[in-house]
Amino acid sequence: MHYLNFREEKIHGTPDFPLAFYHVDESHPRYEMPFHWHKELEIIRILKGSFDFYINGKRINARQGDILFVNQSALHGGIPCDCIYECIVFDPLALLMHTDSCRRYIRLLTGQNIRINPALSPDCLPFRKAVRRLFDFARKKEEPGSELFLLGSLFELFGVIYHFHLYEVFTENTSPDTEKIQVLKPVLEYIDQSYMKPVTLDALAKLAGMTPRYFCRFFHAFFHRTPMDYLNYYRIERACDFLSSSSLTVTEAAYRCGFNDSSYFVKVFKKYKGMTPRQYRSANASPTSVS
Repeated sequence: MHYLNFREEKIHGTPDFPLAFYHVDESHPRYEMPFHWHKELEIIRILKGSFDFYINGKRINARQGDILFVNQSALHGGIPCDCIYECIVFDPLALLMHTDSCRRYIRLLTGQNIRINPALSPDCLPFRKAVRRLFDFARKKEEPGSELFLLGSLFELFGVIYHFHLYEVFTENTSPDTEKIQVLKPVLEYIDQSYMKPVTLDALAKLAGMTPRYFCRFFHAFFHRTPMDYLNYYRIERACDFLSSSSLTVTEAAYRCGFNDSSYFVKVFKKYKGMTPRQYRSANASPTSVS
């Protein structure tokens, strides 16, 4: 699952059936989730452990059995802990707009007139059953007829969400975080495009149109990290990608990710990953990578 680009461009599923299923555990190369957004809807089910999840500045400590719903263009990311989780990512317009009587519901959602609650309680029995069926069919996506079962499960799930009012009516006036998100998107895009070069706090603050001191408070309130802490975290995630899927040496990966001192790179890497880069490579390297 490609979570590293801030604005995710990956096509989920196929053009004919734009729905993708992902099973993620600690061995998965995209186990952690840097902040990003995408046009698709996403449903996340926690199978084991916990997930410190952030969506549009709101922190959700999701645990086994919890369901998370990511609305279109929502800024989201987080850190799993001893966690196994599954995701379904899909384009609702392409999948669900083919029946006239259903279009009005999907348009409310994709037009952002409503926002489905990000932390959906599994206590509602019809909802829990609908989610379980959806993920069961997604896991068997290659079997004959699976697309029909998946579409039926999606319609059932959205029917339950509307029937039990598991959403809030959304307007610009009722979303105080809208302006914050628009201010922060260029900052995260800049980090995504420039993490391999020197990045200063002044440059990030200037993008947000704030003084560095105020920007630090503003950024931390939304992401629960300082700007430079997030930058280093993002660089280490990029380094993990290089170490697990390329033949770059540890020193080359460090320089490619904006670290000019390999010793400092090792220190920062251990801070975020609890191991050295070489230990990480040994545990996660593909056959083409080298030590």
